[in-house]
Amino acid sequence: MVKISVILPAFNSQNYIEKAIGSVLAQKFVDFELIIVNDGSTDSTLDIISSFSDNRITIIDQPNQGPGAARNNALKIANGDYVMYLDSDDWFCPDALDIAYAEITKFDADLTFFQMINYNGEKYYGNDWFDMKTFDESFENRAFKPSETPGSIFDLSVGVCQKIYNRNFLEKINAKFLEGIFFEDMPFFYYVYLKAERISIIKMPLYVRRKHEKSITNVVDEKFFDTVPAGQELMRIFIENGWYDAYKFDLLAYKINGPRFALRDMPLKYKSHMFDLIKRDYESIKSTKYYEDFLTQLGPVKKKFFLDVLKSGDYEEFSKTSR
Repeated sequence: MVKISVILPAFNSQNYIEKAIGSVLAQKFVDFELIIVNDGSTDSTLDIISSFSDNRITIIDQPNQGPGAARNNALKIANGDYVMYLDSDDWFCPDALDIAYAEITKFDADLTFFQMINYNGEKYYGNDWFDMKTFDESFENRAFKPSETPGSIFDLSVGVCQKIYNRNFLEKINAKFLEGIFFEDMPFFYYVYLKAERISIIKMPLYVRRKHEKSITNVVDEKFFDTVPAGQELMRIFIENGWYDAYKFDLLAYKINGPRFALRDMPLKYKSHMFDLIKRDYESIKSTKYYEDFLTQLGPVKKKFFLDVLKSGDYEEFSKTSR
């Protein structure tokens, strides 16, 4: 047994993976294992991973299955009391593991948030999202329940790498990432957050998030098709766990906005397919008891989008209707 399992999925990350691995191995905190998942890379990623000689490293070499499956497969073999995630183009600050471990054990928390800082190749900068502005000082230096944040959970960062998790807690609630899609960390986060009984925060940046032209969230392209199935999974989680009624106003707005903004911002060549995915989703909602909530709980802009999609036969018709 070790104290922390660090899980690092990698796909075609030859330009960044060495720094990510090095940031873990250089930690002052030494009682960890690093599980690296080479997710079917076709560049030199696996060679770079294999060049590190450290008995704390375990390598999983698998055909490409996506980040959700990579994280799930690593979690199956993790031995740590706690789990942290690292993306292959990012890195940990020098004392990240030490500070995170001290915080989560101090409050016997199921998960602990910490701040992240962005890096764009020239400068470091923060933002409200990763600075955790949603949590005011009343949440610091204690454990709290999710019921204490009823009106703000959809203002929280869903990024899986911004937390340290109690592994026994994740196993107890059978927490798994949705496989085969991007944005898999969104439904995972809300399930874990609302299942938690003790949460804590660290108002200190422990993680550097690299922004570059190939970052998943940096370019709105076909990956954003997956905002639709991710939103469907989110609805399922809230309904099946009895959370829907308490959160439906914000939940429905959140579900609408992800695909709505993706459709607005993506290049024209992707818009027709994105529209079709959204329309099929909305058509399926019409046959459920939740349809009335979409008509009564959404604000005017989101409700208009919802109805315009339903009454339009294709994206061309929608684009004229929605002007």
